Amino acid sequence: MIEWAVNILAVGGAFFVFVAGLGVLRMPDIYLRIHAATKASSLGIGLLLIALILMDPTAPVIVKSVLMIFFVFLTAPVAAHMIGRAAYLHHTQGWAGTKKDELKDKYAADHTKLDS
Repeated sequence: MIEWAVNILAVGGAFFVFVAGLGVLRMPDIYLRIHAATKASSLGIGLLLIALILMDPTAPVIVKSVLMIFFVFLTAPVAAHMIGRAAYLHHTQGWAGTKKDELKDKYAADHTKLDS
């Protein structure tokens, strides 16, 4: 029974990592690429590490896997936000199909902080 769960989690994790890579290749601008890479890869890595825990439930594997899941879920959104903010502040051209720019006229003249 455990083998089935490990296989399902591993295939699911590999699928989401594949979708993240495909999203980076197929999305039209940096903002959509960041979104695809962050969401799908975090889920994929989490599923793969849970499969590893089920496959080898020893203390060192569990501790290291849980720490990796924690740090990926903690750092991936922050890194994506910082990359997106840097791209926006450097006036990186977005996709032509973008309808709304909610940050327009919100940044101060020196581009360091948001005006509330």
